[in-house]
Amino acid sequence: MEEIDLKEMFNMFWSKKIQIIIIILVFMIGGIIYTSEFTTPMYSSSTTLVLASSEDTENNINTTITATDITINSKLVSTYSELVKSKNILREVINNLKVSVDEDTLRKHVKVSSVKNTELIEITVEDENPSNAAKIANEIAKVFTEKVKEIYNINNVQIVDEAEISSVPSNINHVKNAIMSIGIGLVIAVIYVIISSMLDTTIKTPEDVETNFNIPVLASIPMIEKLNNERKYKR
Repeated sequence: MEEIDLKEMFNMFWSKKIQIIIIILVFMIGGIIYTSEFTTPMYSSSTTLVLASSEDTENNINTTITATDITINSKLVSTYSELVKSKNILREVINNLKVSVDEDTLRKHVKVSSVKNTELIEITVEDENPSNAAKIANEIAKVFTEKVKEIYNINNVQIVDEAEISSVPSNINHVKNAIMSIGIGLVIAVIYVIISSMLDTTIKTPEDVETNFNIPVLASIPMIEKLNNERKYKR
C-alpha cells in the first residue's frame, strides 16, 4: 500500500513539474532582484581590543601581570562591552569625527562581542560607507581606552587590530539569498501541488473510480490518440 502511495505522490509531483520549475525560478529571480535593487549595501569593520596589561597610573610604572590581574580583566570584559556603547563614548566619537548621526542610531550599528574564555573584545561598526565604518570603529576603540583610564584609573586595554575598510557588503550574499529563495519557492511549489491535487476531483485512473464510488471497474477504453500512436509505431 505504501509503495502505491509513494508512486501516486511521485506521479502527482511529476505531472506538475513545469509549474514547480516556474515557481522556483520566479522566487529565485525575485530574490536576486530584491537583493540587488532594493537592499542597501552595508559594510562592517571590526577592531579588536585585549585586556592584558596594567599600569600604575600615579607613578607611571608598568607592573607585572599577575593571576589577580587576569581574573579582574576577565570580570571586566562584560562591563567594558557595555561601556563601549555608552552615550558618553558615542557622543565623543560623533563630535571627534563630525559625522551626521545621532547616538541612538549609531548604537544600533555598533556591535560589541567578547571572545569566549579570552580577554578579547571585538567592536564592529556597520555603515553604508565602508570608510566611515572603519573610522568610527577605530575612534570608538581610541575613545574607549581613554575613558577606561579616567574611570578606573588603570591602563589595561590595548588595541590589537585596527579596523580596516571592507570592500564587500556584510548584508548581501547573492549565493545565500539565491539558495534561500529557491528553498522558499520549493516550499510554495509543494503547497501549490498539494492544494491543486486536493481540489482536482476529475477521474484519471480506474483506481479513482473504485476509491471514490466504491464500485468495481469491469473494463476501460483506452484514449484514441494513444491507441493511434501505438499503431503507428507497430507499422
